Amino acid sequence: MNGQSGASKSHIGGPDGRPADATVARTEDAPFARLKKRSEFLAVAKGARHHESAFTLQALADESRQTPSQEPACRIGLTVTKKTGNSVERNRIRRRLREALRLSGMARGEIATGKARDYVVVARRETLARNFGLLQADLARAFERIERRLATHNSKKAPAQNE
Repeated sequence: MNGQSGASKSHIGGPDGRPADATVARTEDAPFARLKKRSEFLAVAKGARHHESAFTLQALADESRQTPSQEPACRIGLTVTKKTGNSVERNRIRRRLREALRLSGMARGEIATGKARDYVVVARRETLARNFGLLQADLARAFERIERRLATHNSKKAPAQNE
């Protein structure tokens, strides 16, 4: 038995392997609504784009989800291709982006303009090396700029639909 009797495991307190007096920090933030289907990602790829050093943000105004009975929502998808590294690096990139989105409030819809939007963050390898505070600032700036771009695009498009 690898030199262990198996009877004495005093360092493990709880049933989940944590010490008995350990507390688990629970966040009140719900996870953001996600894009899950390939077709949703492909649709967003046809929308507006904003490039940063660590990622590209793609966005699409989704009028099909705007119904009176349904509250418009912001959905976010993350894409990390195999070109960025092995599975460990890709997962680290995803975790960094998810946390940056959560902490900056964008995942909770604080950037919402009352309209349904779909976003895709296409990560680059630089996401790993980027300072986390700068990554958050880059995300916030990208969301602001792409919102302005979508707003001006939709305002130019709106008068043509009324005719």
